[in-house]
Amino acid sequence: MAAVHAWRAARVTPLGELHAPPRMTAVLVRLTVQVVLVASLWRGLYAHTGTTAGLDRDQAVTYAVLAVLASRLRELDQYAGRDSVLQHMHFGTIVYWYLRPMPPQRYYALRALGEQLYGLAWALGGYAVCLAAGVVEPPRSAAVAGVFALSLLLGQWVLYYVMLVLDQLCFWTVRNTAAMLILIFAQNLLSGVYAPLWFFPDWFITLSGFLPFQATLSVPLSLYIGRIPLSDAGFQLAVQAGWVVVLALFTRFLWRRAARRVISQGG
Repeated sequence: MAAVHAWRAARVTPLGELHAPPRMTAVLVRLTVQVVLVASLWRGLYAHTGTTAGLDRDQAVTYAVLAVLASRLRELDQYAGRDSVLQHMHFGTIVYWYLRPMPPQRYYALRALGEQLYGLAWALGGYAVCLAAGVVEPPRSAAVAGVFALSLLLGQWVLYYVMLVLDQLCFWTVRNTAAMLILIFAQNLLSGVYAPLWFFPDWFITLSGFLPFQATLSVPLSLYIGRIPLSDAGFQLAVQAGWVVVLALFTRFLWRRAARRVISQGG
């Protein structure tokens, strides 16, 4: 019975996507346009140079395209399913999360897992097409592929907790729209979505090293393209795992504090 409830919770948002074919078509068109434009942009930037910031053209294009594909892991429209924390806080229905047999933190985690698995299907499909078309380079070795997969898993884990902290903020602010916009921009900038971090000034790279954002995307993609050698992979994976532990403990503390702020009125 518990497994059935877990499956139902995990498929909440993906079902909303699958039952809306126009939305899926829009995602496919947008993803295709993004990949084409990003690949064209970086090839144009490298038209008159060989290597910049330690990256050659093929590495830069591969990094940028993989960053676009990886973005599909956390870009589902939760608002369409009317099951976001912000919506529940606004309408006062968040109390039902605490009245169910399943704890709210487990429900939230299962829902996020379903979203990421659905997004992973999109990312893998796009990766296979780009690899066959020669848009991205294959991993340099089986060891690189394995380390990249592990690093990407840890990166998504870190990102899950970062987004969870933002949702938990609603228990104290009710609305977090402004914080969401700020965090999305900071996440994309400091994780290397817009451009690899090596193109930024040294002070910017140093600052990002003290924040969890680069662990979500920059580290996995850097391992894939060889910008971070396998000899340094152990340290990078340890840093990612450290962020997972720290953020897990912090969000657990916030869940306990948030429960004290939920009030059920009436019967």
